[in-house]
Amino acid sequence: MRYFKDKKVFITGGSSGIGKSTAALLARNGANVIIGARNEAKLETALGQIEAVADSAEQITDKVVIDIADKASVSAARDAVLERLGGLDVLINNAGIAQPGYVQELSDDVFEQQMRVNYFGTVNVTRAFLPTFVEQHSGHICNVSSLLGFMGVFGYTAYAASKFAVVGFSDCLRQELLPHGVGVSVVYPADVDTPQLAEENQYKPAETKAVSGNVKVMHPDAVAEAMLKGIASGRYNIVPGFGSKFTHFMYRHFPWMVRATIDGDVKKATRARNGNGA
Repeated sequence: MRYFKDKKVFITGGSSGIGKSTAALLARNGANVIIGARNEAKLETALGQIEAVADSAEQITDKVVIDIADKASVSAARDAVLERLGGLDVLINNAGIAQPGYVQELSDDVFEQQMRVNYFGTVNVTRAFLPTFVEQHSGHICNVSSLLGFMGVFGYTAYAASKFAVVGFSDCLRQELLPHGVGVSVVYPADVDTPQLAEENQYKPAETKAVSGNVKVMHPDAVAEAMLKGIASGRYNIVPGFGSKFTHFMYRHFPWMVRATIDGDVKKATRARNGNGA
């Protein structure tokens, strides 16, 4: 983790969950960190917690209000970050939203909003900072996707599509930035114990709960540590947790087996929901 000492880092979605845990871990290891999110009150609370664990009083720890789906907000935040830090070494696109549901019952706005935030938000922030990275011929961009960024699960038609898009964008971005000396990583967390997960659980169909019930919920600190170790080692695909690594391996090499397992859980839950028993 000493790789990050004196590094200049900006994290979106930094007021809670994975973003806040990552910022705190960076601060403990001597990095200069700015967190961004929409809610200034939550940002202020998170910043206090991050400052409390900073390695030294000389470090820069700050916050910036940003709506990643709004280009004007992104531009203003970029200018504030670069002015405060005097440059940027690592960008972590972590902000995102999720709302599961039956595909025929989700509104158009739910599909569009998740694409606006999860995909276009990642694109907006990345493109805003690209000139800085290219000009300095160094840096690292880390995009947080999801376990559902490489495999689909019942109830996540809107969310998974947006996270698949993040992976496609990152694949191309990695190649385009090779000549410029800028690294790219993608993170694939499964369920993480965050306020976002609590929000999701309110909307999960019975079938989704049956499938996700088999997934071990990770602590955001564990995801943060895996992500930062992956960035420091220059890894492109970062899959936190043994369970997620196993799922990733199985889906790459034996997709039919993973699908058959999930399909069985879905069919059983559907029968139970319809009152047909197990």
